[in-house]
Order: sequence, then structure tokens, then C-alpha cells
Amino acid sequence: MRVRTSKRLLLVHAHPDDETIGNGVTMAKYATAGAQVTLVTCTRGEEGEVLVSDLANLASDKDDKLGEQRIIELTNAMNELGIKDFRFLGAPDKKWRDSGMMGTPQNDRSDVFWQTDLDEASLELVKIILEIKPQVLITYDEFGGYGHPDHIKAHRVAMRAAELAADQGWQISKIYWNTMPRSVIQMGIEKMKEVGSDFFGAESVDDLPFAKPDELVTAVVNAPEFVPQKLAAMKAHATQISVDGPFFALSNNLGLSVWGDEYYTLAKGVAAAPFDEKGRELDIFAGVN
Repeated sequence: MRVRTSKRLLLVHAHPDDETIGNGVTMAKYATAGAQVTLVTCTRGEEGEVLVSDLANLASDKDDKLGEQRIIELTNAMNELGIKDFRFLGAPDKKWRDSGMMGTPQNDRSDVFWQTDLDEASLELVKIILEIKPQVLITYDEFGGYGHPDHIKAHRVAMRAAELAADQGWQISKIYWNTMPRSVIQMGIEKMKEVGSDFFGAESVDDLPFAKPDELVTAVVNAPEFVPQKLAAMKAHATQISVDGPFFALSNNLGLSVWGDEYYTLAKGVAAAPFDEKGRELDIFAGVN
């Protein structure tokens, strides 16, 4: 694929739907502004829980065809966000399976992403990096956000690939890790309690492993105008995100703006203006040539 734009963003995620939940407005905002946005998904999410009763047979313990359905859902979600370039890591020659959670039998399978050789997977991502030459990379932190093995492995692959690509001539200027600040999550929990509901069953923010200290947030993408696209993309991931679940309940009880901010930690590179009143970057491409 020939590079056509001056701004190029690469996102590395573990499963279909992760990208929309964490980066939906970011992706839509920069794609609309003319940036080349490339999504690389490392597995097809074969071990996900199926929330649609009519599709329960697709689950891994039944017909084991959920991965095929999630490819369709990802395609539909990317159409909603305006993303043209989305790929699976290693495709078409290699394919890594969803690893399931730590300690499960699925996690021990030889074909799952968690078990793959780090450099083997990273070199597949290097090919994409050298092709599109992104200045900015978004992925998870070293804990994978909440400890899922595929998220942790995606982090390791993304960071290793960035190193290997630099050795081959392309230096990614800025690397961001997805971050969800404690204050925002706590606000959501309190609001849900007010209406007699809960947020993933959590009594407080301390119950949620993906909640991070606010001071770790170094950048925020504020794009409320793209929340409708993000919500439409979330609905496209129908087997994974229920319209009756906590994500849409947040929208109903906190307003659509709750999804208009997406938060990041700058893991590599130099922060640059413009900044908000808390000193957080407002443009992930700021300072990039």
C-alpha cells in the first residue's frame, strides 16, 4: 500500500472490538482529518463470550465459529468509523488464535497468540510498519490494560516490532498506551449506582484492574462529534457488546459525552503543545514532522 498522507497512525489490538471501545473516536477523528489509520488485530477473538442468544452456537465450546462472525463485526465497525485499512497480524499466511484467560485450557494450546514466539509475531508487524511508516503507534500498557494474555502479548509484540523496525530504518516518533483514569471510572460507577445499576459489578474503582491513576494520563483526544460513529461501531460488535449492558448504560445516564474523551500515556517520544489545563496533550501527532 503506497503512503498517501502526511499523518500515519498504527493501532495494535488483541481482539475485534478492543479498538472501538478504547480508540473509536480517535480513529474516526484522525481518519476524517485525512490521516492514514491502520488497525492491526492480533486474533479473531474466538474465545469471546457470545451475548446474542441466537448466535450462541458459535461459541468455542460449541461450533467454534465465533472468529468468523467477529471478522464480519469488525468490518462493519470499521465502516462506521471510516477506517479502510484494517488487517489481522500475519494474514494471510499466519493465524493466531484467541488465547482465552490465564489458567484456562485454551491458554495452553500451541496455536494461541500467547504461546507464539515473540520475534516471530513481531516480525509480521515489522512488515506493516515498514510498509506504512507510521509516526504514531497506539497499543496497551505492559499489563495489557487488565491482564488478558492477548493484550499483554499485543503490547509486547508492538513494542518489540517498533524496536526491530527502527533497526531497519523506520523510527516511530511517538508511542501511546491506552489508559483509563480512575476518576472517570469512579464517576461512572457513582452515576450508575444512582440509577440502581452497576458497572461490571464493581462497588468501587478499586475493584477494576483497568483503572489507572489519573497522573498516568499524558494525552487526551477530545472528539465528542464522533461519539455517534463510536456507538454505531460498538453496536456492530453485537456478539460482544450488549446494547443493554454497561457501555450503553453509561451513555444513557452520563450522556454521550462520556465516550467523547479517550485517554493515553505517552510511552515514547516528546509531548508537544497544544495542552489542556491539566498539561495533557490534545493532539497525538503534535511535534511529529
